[in-house]
Amino acid sequence: MKFNYKFQNLLGTVYRKGDILFTHDGNCVISPVGNRITIYNLKQNKSNTLSVESHFNYTALDVSPNGSVLLAINEKGEAQMISLLTCTVIHRYKFKQQVNAVKFSPDGKYFAACCDNTVFIMTAPCTFTGEFRSFVMKRVFKKAYDDVTCIDWSTCSKLLAVGSKDTTTKIYTVDYLDNINMYSLSGHTDKVVGVFFEMKSLDLITVSRNGQVCLWEASLDPDDLVVSAVQVSHRKRRRLQKDEESEDDIDERDVIEKDKEDESDGEEKQLSEKKVKEKEKRLMYKKLGRHYIGDAIRNADFKVKLSAAQYHKATKMLITGFSNGMFFLHEMPDLNLVHTLSISEHRIGSVAVSPQGDWIALGCPQIGQLLVWEWQSEQYVMKQQGHSLDMTCVAYSPDGQYAVTGGYDGKVKLWDASSGFCVVTFGEHKSTVTGLVFSANKRFLVSSSLDGTVRCYDLTRYRNFRTLTSPSLVQFSCVALDSSGELCAAGGQDVFEIFLWSVKFGKLLDVLSGHEAPVASVVFSPSAGSSKLASAGWDKTLRLWDCVESEGVSEPVRLTAEALQLAFRPDGEEIAVSTLDGNISFFNSTTCDQNGSIEGRNDLGSGRSDTDLITAAKMLKTKAFTTICYSADGSCLLAGGNSKNVCLYSIREAVLIKKFVITQNRSLDAINDVVNRRLLSEFGNLALVEERTEYEGGDVSVRLPGVKAGDMADRNVKPEMRVHCVRFSPTGEGFAVAATEGLMLFSQSAGLDGSFRPYRLEMGSTPLAVKKLLEEGSWGPALLGALQLNEHHLIQQCIESVPTTDIELTARTLGAEYLGRLCSGLARQLQGPHLEHCLLWARAVLQQLRAPQRPQLLELERALTLRCSQLAKICEFNKYTIRCIKSVAEVAPKVEDVEMDVGDDSSGRGTFSDTD
Repeated sequence: MKFNYKFQNLLGTVYRKGDILFTHDGNCVISPVGNRITIYNLKQNKSNTLSVESHFNYTALDVSPNGSVLLAINEKGEAQMISLLTCTVIHRYKFKQQVNAVKFSPDGKYFAACCDNTVFIMTAPCTFTGEFRSFVMKRVFKKAYDDVTCIDWSTCSKLLAVGSKDTTTKIYTVDYLDNINMYSLSGHTDKVVGVFFEMKSLDLITVSRNGQVCLWEASLDPDDLVVSAVQVSHRKRRRLQKDEESEDDIDERDVIEKDKEDESDGEEKQLSEKKVKEKEKRLMYKKLGRHYIGDAIRNADFKVKLSAAQYHKATKMLITGFSNGMFFLHEMPDLNLVHTLSISEHRIGSVAVSPQGDWIALGCPQIGQLLVWEWQSEQYVMKQQGHSLDMTCVAYSPDGQYAVTGGYDGKVKLWDASSGFCVVTFGEHKSTVTGLVFSANKRFLVSSSLDGTVRCYDLTRYRNFRTLTSPSLVQFSCVALDSSGELCAAGGQDVFEIFLWSVKFGKLLDVLSGHEAPVASVVFSPSAGSSKLASAGWDKTLRLWDCVESEGVSEPVRLTAEALQLAFRPDGEEIAVSTLDGNISFFNSTTCDQNGSIEGRNDLGSGRSDTDLITAAKMLKTKAFTTICYSADGSCLLAGGNSKNVCLYSIREAVLIKKFVITQNRSLDAINDVVNRRLLSEFGNLALVEERTEYEGGDVSVRLPGVKAGDMADRNVKPEMRVHCVRFSPTGEGFAVAATEGLMLFSQSAGLDGSFRPYRLEMGSTPLAVKKLLEEGSWGPALLGALQLNEHHLIQQCIESVPTTDIELTARTLGAEYLGRLCSGLARQLQGPHLEHCLLWARAVLQQLRAPQRPQLLELERALTLRCSQLAKICEFNKYTIRCIKSVAEVAPKVEDVEMDVGDDSSGRGTFSDTD
């Protein structure tokens, strides 16, 4: 088994906070998801999370005009210049303070970033000059009296408009201009949320938080701006002029003064006219009007504020979002209301408009919602929302195509693992979802919750077709489904019993009693036709039940500590149990004998919270694996807990194979093993110092002891890093981790270009030798060498080069191990253009495989199912297109006959009139 799993995608978290952007072509939306960035392709309906990771959550983003560079800045002011072509970080910079906004200039030569009341203008990598000089300071402005909130460039890239909390808008210049030094606009009564230049003009639009929109008219055009010959500030220029005047002779000055006294009144008028002309050349602004777009909303609720604004210069459309979840679309400059929509009841944090102006992207950070609205047709292009609270459980479908998640918010979401989009959301549960399991036939899934219900969902019609309950109200902590999909079992948390139902009839069949503490986990044996049920609880026992033959009789097995999680090996011959002391024990499912154990407490790692009073070494003794899962072939075990690490163990050797670090996001708690020395003072840890109001006994923001989730005493909650659930894909190509940041997918196919993973490599197996064998027509040896090199492009070339008549003969020359690896290659090739050729290969390989492994078949089945669904959409579209063409072809001759008849009638009438 291969163990080079790499991060592939992030699901379950659609949007956290920060700026939402459209790419330059308008087909993709860039969304910050914590300390990662996700790109949603709206044309192909796919999402891709970049492998780039920051130490803190991203807040400010912008894309260069050519669309090749992404500038991302986190909440601590650490900037990263990311290449969207290679998806790598090409430059880093530290602003050492939070950046409120960042914006590239239209010509791509500069970008502006604002921190507190300071605006920095820096050079950017530019394709026009061929230079790469990132983060070189150009100019610095510190003129505002409060924090800067928004910035915008003019289309000529010479002026920069900056709005701030002091209700003013400042106009800055990149180069020193003769027409303007710095200009200040005041007219708002609240902080400025957005400032926007008009296209090919210096006119301005400013928007404030209380819903006021001010229109400003410039006295000059962009072409009238004159760049100074000497690039020095106006203050230095005046100082140089004074120095030049002081160098003149005193006598000459006296003569000039006498001449000025003798000047006539006509000359004085000429001087005054020159001064007026000089003023006309200066850039001045005039307020054209002020509009109040938020009065209608604020009259209903005075607490509503304008939270986000965006302006599309080409179509002159102003989009404003409010704190109550509504957004307005106005046409400028008359401010005509075009469209309005309420998307939620929560604040809209960011607004973006596509370059074409037809799509509007809106993000709500409180509920993690991201949607793209087409305002002309009034339809959703994309509407995605993650879990509003942490995930608690995850389960894969039998073919690995879908992943289902449950969370503390009571939602059950079905995700497409290939596209990364949420397919359907079930919201019937009223409390935390504690367990999820798919049926073997992929037709339905079962979920358990603390609301006392076990619900069955139909994956064809997407509905809750069965609700299983107990005679008395019980909080279910786990759920299991047998291999036939007919029996469902759930364990109680407050009632120490296991309830058994019939899924088909929805009746309670039996209540299994024996546990003396909450039931932590229940699992059915995956063996076909087996009704064996294993359960583990906090009473330090593992019990095996036969749900069909025996009547509530179990075989208890004593454990070393309280059980936390239970897992069956895929063949059903072994059981793994994780306990509170940090150990993982293995038992034979038939004899109940212990086969081995793994002590992995030290491998899990100890993350120290900011408010912890004990050291990391003491904290390590409290760590344990809260979730475990077998690999697809049953040779390895994946385990995770309240830590940033996920451990992969070899069961036979009982050793740690690899440790995966889930995240490095320091915006979460319990990431570092030690407390930062900067937070330590003579009074101790500053995080433990109570911040109270001026009155004694005021508000305290220290976390209450023992509270893990939802501490109501802490107003500013810093989430703790926890791994709630881990699950291996049935195909064995990857695994999923449900953590605080979302559902993370790790795969072996991620980043294949930079890895070389040969299989039984021989001296003669080289790419040149494979190509030479293909030229000679030796298909079998060439394919064998490509499989040994494990180069996907070589395997593809060999598969496509073999004639259809020689496919079966070539498949016979390969051994069973190579045929199994060829199945994985065929699964990838099925997404290509040569569908029939790959299907012939798949049939030949399956005929030669006498005992195929289940993961290989599942991977091939997943690829076939995905390709079938794609072809079904195309065929359905073509069917109606052919019908339309056929109907048009039938109607066209009739129309021509009618026109000919009308022509004959008109000619006849004309002849008749002439004879008359």
